Amino acid sequence: MGFSLCALAGCNGGQTGVPPPVSAGSPPPPLLPISAAEAAPPASETGGFDGAKAYDFTAKLVAFGPRPSGSDAIALTQTYILSQLKNFGCQVDTDDFHAETPIGSLPMKNIVAKIPGTGQGIILLLTHYDTKRLDNFVGAEDGGSSSGLMLEMAQLLCSAQKQRPYAVWIGFVDGEEAVINWDTNNDNTYGSRELAARMAISGDLKKTKAVILADMIGQNGLHIPRETDSTKWLKDLIWNTAARLGYKDVFVSGESQASDDHDSFLRRGIPAADVIDLQDYMNEGYWHTPQDTMDKISPRSLAIVGHVILESVDELQKR
Repeated sequence: MGFSLCALAGCNGGQTGVPPPVSAGSPPPPLLPISAAEAAPPASETGGFDGAKAYDFTAKLVAFGPRPSGSDAIALTQTYILSQLKNFGCQVDTDDFHAETPIGSLPMKNIVAKIPGTGQGIILLLTHYDTKRLDNFVGAEDGGSSSGLMLEMAQLLCSAQKQRPYAVWIGFVDGEEAVINWDTNNDNTYGSRELAARMAISGDLKKTKAVILADMIGQNGLHIPRETDSTKWLKDLIWNTAARLGYKDVFVSGESQASDDHDSFLRRGIPAADVIDLQDYMNEGYWHTPQDTMDKISPRSLAIVGHVILESVDELQKR
Protein backbone atom coordinates (compact mmCIF):
# COMPACT_ATOMS: atom_id res chain seq x y z
CA MET A 1 0.00 0.00 0.00
CA GLY A 2 1.22 3.44 -0.64
CA PHE A 3 1.55 6.20 1.90
CA SER A 4 -0.74 8.97 2.14
CA LEU A 5 -1.21 6.58 4.52
CA CYS A 6 0.48 5.48 1.54
CA ALA A 7 2.63 2.90 2.70
CA LEU A 8 -0.56 1.64 3.87
CA ALA A 9 -1.14 -1.41 1.94
CA GLY A 10 2.21 -2.94 1.69
CA CYS A 11 3.63 -3.91 5.02
CA ASN A 12 6.56 -5.73 6.37
CA GLY A 13 7.48 -7.53 9.45
CA GLY A 14 9.85 -10.02 10.86
CA GLN A 15 10.48 -11.37 14.33
CA THR A 16 13.28 -12.65 16.47
CA GLY A 17 12.89 -16.36 16.77
CA VAL A 18 10.68 -16.76 13.72
CA PRO A 19 10.94 -20.38 12.58
CA PRO A 20 12.73 -21.09 9.31
CA PRO A 21 10.62 -21.32 6.15
CA VAL A 22 8.72 -24.57 5.82
CA SER A 23 7.60 -26.49 2.78
CA ALA A 24 3.97 -26.73 1.73
CA GLY A 25 2.33 -29.51 3.69
CA SER A 26 4.45 -29.07 6.83
CA PRO A 27 2.63 -28.37 10.11
CA PRO A 28 2.62 -24.77 11.32
CA PRO A 29 5.23 -23.87 13.94
CA PRO A 30 4.24 -23.63 17.62
CA LEU A 31 2.56 -20.35 18.51
CA LEU A 32 2.48 -18.33 21.69
CA PRO A 33 -0.65 -18.79 23.85
CA ILE A 34 -3.56 -16.52 22.93
CA SER A 35 -5.02 -14.39 25.72
CA ALA A 36 -8.68 -14.89 26.56
CA ALA A 37 -9.43 -11.35 25.38
CA GLU A 38 -8.00 -12.03 21.91
CA ALA A 39 -9.36 -15.57 21.44
CA ALA A 40 -11.79 -16.09 18.58
CA PRO A 41 -15.44 -16.52 19.54
CA PRO A 42 -17.07 -19.78 18.42
CA ALA A 43 -17.77 -19.85 14.70
CA SER A 44 -21.46 -20.29 15.53
CA GLU A 45 -21.38 -16.70 16.83
CA THR A 46 -19.67 -15.27 13.74
CA GLY A 47 -21.83 -16.56 10.92
CA GLY A 48 -19.81 -19.74 10.54
CA PHE A 49 -16.54 -17.88 9.99
CA ASP A 50 -13.85 -19.45 12.17
CA GLY A 51 -11.34 -16.89 13.42
CA ALA A 52 -9.16 -19.59 14.98
CA LYS A 53 -8.79 -21.30 11.61
CA ALA A 54 -8.02 -17.97 9.94
CA TYR A 55 -5.31 -17.46 12.55
CA ASP A 56 -3.85 -20.90 11.83
CA PHE A 57 -3.80 -20.16 8.08
CA THR A 58 -2.03 -16.88 8.81
CA ALA A 59 0.58 -18.67 10.93
CA LYS A 60 1.28 -21.15 8.15
CA LEU A 61 1.78 -18.34 5.63
CA VAL A 62 4.12 -16.48 7.99
CA ALA A 63 6.12 -19.68 8.53
CA PHE A 64 7.35 -19.45 4.94
CA GLY A 65 9.31 -16.38 6.02
CA PRO A 66 9.75 -13.22 3.94
CA ARG A 67 7.70 -13.60 0.74
CA PRO A 68 8.64 -10.85 -1.74
CA SER A 69 7.49 -11.26 -5.31
CA GLY A 70 9.72 -13.54 -7.37
CA SER A 71 11.30 -15.26 -4.34
CA ASP A 72 11.57 -18.96 -3.60
CA ALA A 73 9.45 -18.42 -0.48
CA ILE A 74 6.58 -16.87 -2.39
CA ALA A 75 6.65 -19.81 -4.80
CA LEU A 76 6.14 -22.12 -1.81
CA THR A 77 3.37 -19.81 -0.60
CA GLN A 78 1.63 -20.03 -3.97
CA THR A 79 1.79 -23.82 -3.87
CA TYR A 80 0.30 -23.78 -0.38
CA ILE A 81 -2.56 -21.41 -1.26
CA LEU A 82 -3.41 -23.42 -4.38
CA SER A 83 -3.34 -26.73 -2.50
CA GLN A 84 -5.63 -25.38 0.22
CA LEU A 85 -8.14 -23.92 -2.25
CA LYS A 86 -8.29 -27.18 -4.17
CA ASN A 87 -8.71 -29.13 -0.93
CA PHE A 88 -11.65 -26.87 -0.10
CA GLY A 89 -13.27 -27.83 -3.41
CA CYS A 90 -12.89 -24.38 -4.94
CA GLN A 91 -12.77 -23.77 -8.67
CA VAL A 92 -9.41 -22.02 -9.07
CA ASP A 93 -7.92 -19.91 -11.86
CA THR A 94 -4.31 -18.73 -11.90
CA ASP A 95 -2.56 -16.04 -13.91
CA ASP A 96 1.22 -16.29 -14.21
CA PHE A 97 2.65 -13.05 -15.53
CA HIS A 98 5.83 -11.00 -15.50
CA ALA A 99 5.84 -7.46 -14.13
CA GLU A 100 8.38 -4.84 -15.15
CA THR A 101 9.78 -3.41 -11.91
CA PRO A 102 12.66 -1.10 -10.98
CA ILE A 103 14.87 -4.18 -10.50
CA GLY A 104 13.79 -5.84 -13.75
CA SER A 105 11.13 -8.32 -14.78
CA LEU A 106 9.72 -10.37 -11.91
CA PRO A 107 7.48 -13.44 -12.16
CA MET A 108 4.19 -13.03 -10.34
CA LYS A 109 1.04 -15.08 -9.88
CA ASN A 110 -2.56 -14.15 -9.15
CA ILE A 111 -4.77 -16.90 -7.72
CA VAL A 112 -8.57 -16.60 -7.85
CA ALA A 113 -11.06 -18.93 -6.20
CA LYS A 114 -14.47 -18.77 -7.88
CA ILE A 115 -17.73 -19.68 -6.17
CA PRO A 116 -20.42 -19.68 -8.86
CA GLY A 117 -23.71 -17.83 -8.61
CA THR A 118 -27.02 -18.40 -10.32
CA GLY A 119 -26.80 -15.10 -12.21
CA GLN A 120 -24.19 -13.08 -14.07
CA GLY A 121 -22.90 -10.73 -11.36
CA ILE A 122 -19.60 -11.02 -9.46
CA ILE A 123 -18.63 -9.92 -5.95
CA LEU A 124 -14.82 -9.79 -5.71
CA LEU A 125 -12.97 -10.19 -2.41
CA LEU A 126 -9.27 -9.34 -2.45
CA THR A 127 -6.07 -9.78 -0.45
CA HIS A 128 -2.38 -9.51 -1.28
CA TYR A 129 -0.08 -12.29 -0.11
CA ASP A 130 3.35 -10.89 -0.95
CA THR A 131 5.58 -9.12 1.57
CA LYS A 132 7.73 -6.05 1.10
CA ARG A 133 11.32 -6.65 0.03
CA LEU A 134 12.90 -5.96 3.43
CA ASP A 135 15.27 -8.01 5.55
CA ASN A 136 13.55 -10.26 8.12
CA PHE A 137 10.09 -9.01 7.20
CA VAL A 138 7.52 -11.80 7.48
CA GLY A 139 4.39 -9.63 7.25
CA ALA A 140 2.12 -11.32 9.78
CA GLU A 141 -0.28 -8.38 9.70
CA ASP A 142 0.68 -6.94 6.31
CA GLY A 143 0.00 -9.67 3.77
CA GLY A 144 -0.44 -12.55 6.21
CA SER A 145 -3.58 -11.71 8.19
CA SER A 146 -5.82 -10.82 5.25
CA SER A 147 -4.67 -13.86 3.28
CA GLY A 148 -5.30 -16.16 6.24
CA LEU A 149 -8.75 -14.60 6.53
CA MET A 150 -9.48 -15.16 2.84
CA LEU A 151 -8.36 -18.78 3.02
CA GLU A 152 -10.92 -19.36 5.76
CA MET A 153 -13.49 -17.43 3.70
CA ALA A 154 -12.78 -19.71 0.75
CA GLN A 155 -13.07 -22.83 2.90
CA LEU A 156 -16.45 -21.65 4.16
CA LEU A 157 -17.91 -20.51 0.83
CA CYS A 158 -16.52 -23.26 -1.43
CA SER A 159 -17.88 -25.99 0.81
CA ALA A 160 -21.31 -24.41 1.31
CA GLN A 161 -24.32 -25.70 -0.60
CA LYS A 162 -26.02 -22.31 -0.47
CA GLN A 163 -26.94 -20.86 -3.85
CA ARG A 164 -26.31 -17.16 -4.39
CA PRO A 165 -27.46 -14.82 -7.17
CA TYR A 166 -23.93 -13.47 -7.71
CA ALA A 167 -20.70 -15.38 -7.99
CA VAL A 168 -18.14 -14.69 -5.27
CA TRP A 169 -14.52 -14.51 -6.40
CA ILE A 170 -11.69 -14.48 -3.88
CA GLY A 171 -8.52 -13.06 -5.37
CA PHE A 172 -5.06 -13.61 -3.86
CA VAL A 173 -2.92 -11.06 -5.68
CA ASP A 174 0.84 -10.83 -5.92
CA GLY A 175 2.97 -7.70 -6.11
CA GLU A 176 1.02 -5.25 -3.99
CA GLU A 177 4.16 -4.05 -2.25
CA ALA A 178 6.53 -1.58 -3.89
CA VAL A 179 9.75 -3.23 -4.99
CA ILE A 180 11.68 0.00 -4.31
CA ASN A 181 9.44 3.05 -3.84
CA TRP A 182 5.63 3.16 -3.84
CA ASP A 183 5.39 6.64 -5.33
CA THR A 184 7.80 6.07 -8.22
CA ASN A 185 6.81 4.82 -11.70
CA ASN A 186 3.77 2.82 -10.61
CA ASP A 187 5.97 0.61 -8.45
CA ASN A 188 3.03 -0.97 -6.61
CA THR A 189 -0.17 -3.01 -6.96
CA TYR A 190 1.17 -5.08 -9.85
CA GLY A 191 -1.16 -8.00 -9.20
CA SER A 192 -4.39 -6.07 -8.77
CA ARG A 193 -3.68 -3.98 -11.85
CA GLU A 194 -3.09 -7.18 -13.79
CA LEU A 195 -6.31 -8.74 -12.45
CA ALA A 196 -8.39 -5.67 -13.27
CA ALA A 197 -6.97 -5.53 -16.79
CA ARG A 198 -7.60 -9.23 -17.39
CA MET A 199 -11.16 -8.91 -16.13
CA ALA A 200 -11.73 -5.93 -18.41
CA ILE A 201 -10.54 -7.93 -21.42
CA SER A 202 -12.67 -10.98 -20.53
CA GLY A 203 -15.78 -8.89 -19.91
CA ASP A 204 -15.95 -9.96 -16.24
CA LEU A 205 -15.17 -6.47 -14.96
CA LYS A 206 -18.46 -5.03 -16.21
CA LYS A 207 -20.24 -7.83 -14.30
CA THR A 208 -18.48 -6.93 -11.05
CA LYS A 209 -20.91 -5.39 -8.55
CA ALA A 210 -18.40 -4.58 -5.82
CA VAL A 211 -14.84 -5.20 -4.65
CA ILE A 212 -14.00 -5.61 -0.95
CA LEU A 213 -10.29 -5.53 -0.17
CA ALA A 214 -8.96 -6.71 3.18
CA ASP A 215 -5.45 -5.59 4.21
CA MET A 216 -3.97 -5.37 7.73
CA ILE A 217 -7.04 -6.61 9.58
CA GLY A 218 -5.72 -9.07 12.18
CA GLN A 219 -3.88 -6.97 14.73
CA ASN A 220 -4.61 -6.72 18.44
CA GLY A 221 -6.72 -3.69 19.33
CA LEU A 222 -8.11 -3.38 15.80
CA HIS A 223 -9.79 -0.09 14.78
CA ILE A 224 -10.78 0.15 11.11
CA PRO A 225 -11.64 3.66 9.88
CA ARG A 226 -13.47 4.39 6.63
CA GLU A 227 -10.98 4.72 3.79
CA THR A 228 -11.68 8.07 2.14
CA ASP A 229 -11.22 7.05 -1.51
CA SER A 230 -13.44 3.97 -1.23
CA THR A 231 -16.94 4.01 -2.73
CA LYS A 232 -19.33 5.66 -0.26
CA TRP A 233 -22.36 3.38 -0.67
CA LEU A 234 -20.17 0.30 -0.28
CA LYS A 235 -18.50 1.69 2.84
CA ASP A 236 -21.94 2.47 4.24
CA LEU A 237 -23.07 -1.10 3.57
CA ILE A 238 -20.01 -2.60 5.29
CA TRP A 239 -20.00 -0.26 8.30
CA ASN A 240 -23.77 -0.53 8.78
CA THR A 241 -23.41 -4.31 8.70
CA ALA A 242 -20.65 -4.12 11.31
CA ALA A 243 -22.84 -1.91 13.53
CA ARG A 244 -25.76 -4.33 13.21
CA LEU A 245 -23.47 -7.18 14.28
CA GLY A 246 -22.24 -5.24 17.31
CA TYR A 247 -18.76 -4.29 16.09
CA LYS A 248 -18.86 -0.49 16.18
CA ASP A 249 -15.78 -0.56 18.41
CA VAL A 250 -13.80 -2.16 15.57
CA PHE A 251 -15.37 -0.58 12.47
CA VAL A 252 -15.06 2.97 13.76
CA SER A 253 -16.49 6.24 12.47
CA GLY A 254 -13.19 8.00 11.72
CA GLU A 255 -11.55 8.28 8.29
CA SER A 256 -8.08 7.76 6.81
CA GLN A 257 -6.68 7.56 3.31
CA ALA A 258 -4.87 4.55 1.89
CA SER A 259 -3.42 3.83 -1.52
CA ASP A 260 -3.97 0.12 -2.02
CA ASP A 261 -5.14 -2.66 -4.35
CA HIS A 262 -8.70 -1.31 -4.44
CA ASP A 263 -7.39 1.63 -6.48
CA SER A 264 -6.86 -0.67 -9.46
CA PHE A 265 -10.63 -1.15 -9.63
CA LEU A 266 -11.72 2.35 -8.61
CA ARG A 267 -9.76 3.73 -11.57
CA ARG A 268 -11.88 1.54 -13.85
CA GLY A 269 -15.16 2.72 -12.32
CA ILE A 270 -15.87 -0.37 -10.19
CA PRO A 271 -17.24 0.18 -6.66
CA ALA A 272 -14.53 -0.82 -4.21
CA ALA A 273 -13.76 -0.51 -0.49
CA ASP A 274 -10.55 -1.02 1.47
CA VAL A 275 -10.95 -2.60 4.93
CA ILE A 276 -7.67 -1.71 6.65
CA ASP A 277 -6.16 -0.53 9.94
CA LEU A 278 -2.81 0.92 8.93
CA GLN A 279 -2.58 3.88 11.27
CA ASP A 280 -2.68 1.90 14.52
CA TYR A 281 0.10 -0.40 13.29
CA MET A 282 2.20 2.57 12.20
CA ASN A 283 1.67 4.26 15.56
CA GLU A 284 2.84 1.12 17.33
CA GLY A 285 5.98 1.12 15.19
CA TYR A 286 5.45 -2.35 13.70
CA TRP A 287 4.61 -1.47 10.10
CA HIS A 288 7.27 -2.59 7.62
CA THR A 289 9.58 -3.75 10.39
CA PRO A 290 10.85 -7.13 11.63
CA GLN A 291 8.34 -6.76 14.49
CA ASP A 292 5.34 -7.52 12.22
CA THR A 293 5.04 -11.00 13.68
CA MET A 294 2.41 -13.49 14.83
CA ASP A 295 2.40 -12.25 18.42
CA LYS A 296 0.68 -9.09 17.10
CA ILE A 297 -2.20 -11.09 15.54
CA SER A 298 -5.57 -11.62 17.22
CA PRO A 299 -7.91 -14.49 16.33
CA ARG A 300 -10.75 -12.29 17.63
CA SER A 301 -9.92 -9.52 15.15
CA LEU A 302 -9.82 -12.03 12.30
CA ALA A 303 -13.18 -13.46 13.40
CA ILE A 304 -14.84 -10.04 13.53
CA VAL A 305 -13.60 -8.89 10.14
CA GLY A 306 -14.43 -12.25 8.58
CA HIS A 307 -17.95 -12.08 10.02
CA VAL A 308 -18.49 -8.55 8.71
CA ILE A 309 -17.21 -9.34 5.22
CA LEU A 310 -19.28 -12.53 5.06
CA GLU A 311 -22.46 -10.69 6.07
CA SER A 312 -21.62 -7.82 3.71
CA VAL A 313 -21.43 -10.30 0.85
CA ASP A 314 -24.91 -11.50 1.79
CA GLU A 315 -26.14 -7.90 1.82
CA LEU A 316 -24.64 -7.33 -1.63
CA GLN A 317 -26.42 -10.43 -2.90
CA LYS A 318 -29.74 -8.63 -2.19
CA ARG A 319 -28.93 -5.55 -4.24
